[in-house]
Amino acid sequence: QVQLVESGGGLVQPGGSLRLSCGASGSIFSINVMGWYRQPPGKQRDLVATITSGGSTNYADSVKGRFTISRDNAKNTVNLQMNSLKPEDTAVYYCAADIRRSILSSTRYYWGQGTQVTVSS
Repeated sequence: QVQLVESGGGLVQPGGSLRLSCGASGSIFSINVMGWYRQPPGKQRDLVATITSGGSTNYADSVKGRFTISRDNAKNTVNLQMNSLKPEDTAVYYCAADIRRSILSSTRYYWGQGTQVTVSS
């Protein structure tokens, strides 16, 4: 079993900051990419940011310069620092990880349960 658990969501005013955290646990041999996705109400789930085990990052254009993704390979955790938040950042944020469970297995994406981020005055 593999489990991803997010924390850190909540209500924040426009211009404020939040930090999301996600930890992966269970039967894990290695993790390649870890990332964050978000799904606004009534819309599809989209990429926010990803980071490889080597530290290479990728961001959606809408969050570049405001959000920073980081990870701790030893602890199997990934964080998302969100600054200068806007109402359009309101969404359920999901953690995801591309995990290999054994040396013989292929990788697959696992998802967290999601955490709500609401940006409103």
